[in-house]
Order: sequence, then structure tokens, then C-alpha cells
Amino acid sequence: YAEFHLHPEKPVVLSDPTASGRNFFMRQSAPEQESVEDSEERANILEEVALLKKYAEFHLHPGKPVVSSDSTSCGRNYFSRLSADEYLDAEEDKECDKILEEAAMLQKYAEFHLHHEKPVVSLDPIACGR
Repeated sequence: YAEFHLHPEKPVVLSDPTASGRNFFMRQSAPEQESVEDSEERANILEEVALLKKYAEFHLHPGKPVVSSDSTSCGRNYFSRLSADEYLDAEEDKECDKILEEAAMLQKYAEFHLHHEKPVVSLDPIACGR
């Protein structure tokens, strides 16, 4: 069921020949036209939904490159600038290793939340769940 929520655009596949559905918009009692206020509200809602989808895409796929149409926008790479530090001392190197280890652990847990349809793998032989 998690895949239904993660990918709502996928078509519904049924194997039951007796399953049926009713189209709310094609029924005989459906109104023929909507009012001007309703159509404007619908346009506003669809515009907001498009923006929300755009921002959800940023969070769902953070590895995608950033696309900008502004010719004056620019960015600065902190790590490849000429005045950047070239070497880390031993204490900073240990701290960097610790941060990278924690980031790998956080990525693993983020993967759990992003793909909850994947099975849980445990190395503990006495582990159980309800």
C-alpha cells in the first residue's frame, strides 16, 4: 500500500472482473457548468498544486541539479576557492570522519522513510515484530 501513496500516478490494475467504479463527473446528475468563481478558484488551486509539486520534487530528489532562469544568479563553491584550507589537522580529520559516518547513518534512515515498501532486514536471530 505504501507504493500507492508514493506513486499515485500509476494506473490501478485489477484482476477481479466484477470490480466497478463510478465516475463522479460523468453521472447524469452532474452539473453542466461551473460558476465563474468556482473556475477561478479551481485555477488558483491548480496553480498552488503545481508549486507544491515543484517543491515536493526538490525534497524527493535532492540530488537533481538546480535550474535557474535568472541570468544574474550565481553561486560560490566554498571548497574550491583559492583561499580554502588545503589540509586538516588530526583533530579536524577525526571530526570529519565522525560527521561523514553520522551522515551515512542518516542517509540509511532517510532511505527507510523514502522507501517504506522495502522489506526490513535484520541480523538478530531473535528479533520479532508485530
